[in-house]
Amino acid sequence: MEQSLLALIVAVLALAFSIIALLPRSKSTSAQPTAEIRSLRLQAYERLVLLTERIALPNLISRLAQPGLTALQMKLLLIENIKQEFDYNSTQQLYVSDIAWDSVRNLKEQNLAMIHQVSASMKANATGSELSVVLLEVIMQQSGAPLHELVAKTLNQEAKILMK
Repeated sequence: MEQSLLALIVAVLALAFSIIALLPRSKSTSAQPTAEIRSLRLQAYERLVLLTERIALPNLISRLAQPGLTALQMKLLLIENIKQEFDYNSTQQLYVSDIAWDSVRNLKEQNLAMIHQVSASMKANATGSELSVVLLEVIMQQSGAPLHELVAKTLNQEAKILMK
């Protein structure tokens, strides 16, 4: 009986020491991001600003424009490029705020929706150049700043707060 009681006490002490070892050492250390974490977060904001610029429709259109493409081919090229860029950077959501990530995701979805909507209104024999022109016209007609500029501004503001 005494031997089982002694074994129980040893087991409880071992469990207590294990729990204490796993607890954070200091609240001030865990509350403040380390320099390494801050660096990762800043790099994530940097990559998302770059993503925002790369999937901005005016930039995307000028980068992907190729003579001889049909509107359908241009539509597919734009959509594929947006999805690839977004997928490539999707892990950055781990390091940024929900607002920042939602802004980037919303930009992607809005761009895809605009491409689908504009291409659906085009004639069957429209060219890729015609689709590009209409997309740029739609962007120019929108009131206020283009969405990609607002997203970039949000990302920049959050990164600047992080740098303080």
